[in-house]
Amino acid sequence: MPWYALLVLGVAAERVAELVVARRNARWSLARGGVVSGRAHYPWLVALHTGLLVSCLVEVRLAGRPFVPALGWPMLALVLAAQGLRWWCVVSLGPRWNTRVIVVPGIPPVRRGPYRLSWLRHPNYVAVAVEGVALPLVHTAWLTAAGFTVLNAVLMVVRIRCEEAALAGAAGNAERPAPRGNRANRSAM
Repeated sequence: MPWYALLVLGVAAERVAELVVARRNARWSLARGGVVSGRAHYPWLVALHTGLLVSCLVEVRLAGRPFVPALGWPMLALVLAAQGLRWWCVVSLGPRWNTRVIVVPGIPPVRRGPYRLSWLRHPNYVAVAVEGVALPLVHTAWLTAAGFTVLNAVLMVVRIRCEEAALAGAAGNAERPAPRGNRANRSAM
């Protein structure tokens, strides 16, 4: 369990680093006329992600969840892959990446990194979904994995609709979202 606690704390530290980057990027976006959307759902995302980290540790401890190597090692590989995809998104979007939905009108869509792939519409959210299943299952915390997956799916419907509307509005066409793969902004949560 101590090494699992270190893994979860490492993911928590990564989240803090994301918030530092997001705060800096928010200043950049707002200085260029960025518009913030989705303020109502953001606290729920923060609570869900905080709950994921806490629940991983609590379930393993209280329910005595064992480490099963045949499950744990592949899940650890998926956690690491999710982190890699997440930071590929952060780097690709540069100062436009944020944990909040902030869109700067008039800036052309990002077409590099995972955002150049037309078949992968929301790569950052894929990373979140994979991590939300894999991190708990590293130490067989299946209740946490299932609970996070369901709640995350509900919030992602809200988040993606918000983001698509914000992007369409910034493009001057509130009726139709931007074409697949041509995303102007993404967020971490």
